[in-house]
Amino acid sequence: MIHQATLSIESRGAGTHEITEAIAREVTRSGLQRGVVTVFCQHTSCSLVIMENADPTARRDLEAWLDRLVPENDPHFEHTLEGADDMPSHIKMALTRTSESVPFAEGRLLLGTWQGIFLWEHRRHSHTRRVVVTVMGE
Repeated sequence: MIHQATLSIESRGAGTHEITEAIAREVTRSGLQRGVVTVFCQHTSCSLVIMENADPTARRDLEAWLDRLVPENDPHFEHTLEGADDMPSHIKMALTRTSESVPFAEGRLLLGTWQGIFLWEHRRHSHTRRVVVTVMGE
């Protein structure tokens, strides 16, 4: 059996935004008891990550590290039509992931104790992002 839904996520600007509960709701809505859920982001300037969900400083450190790796206003970037964060957001997406897979059992995500699923917005301004959730199992 397969259940699929497209979620609209308001990103509120650059940073990681937890979507674990929204994904868990889709697993529940599916009525399936065990299997795998895939989460896919339909954009080229944000990504997905499974990361520490208890202490936000872990996510802030990761975000700051990636900002240092791919800074805005690099004079080598040609693709700057939408602003200084345009090309860096595409590179950050390419260096991270646009999909995640998580197993579930007894209708519950099998994430570790401190794991959460996050939409990682790489643009400074808020956006409405589409995330496709596909629940497969029995």
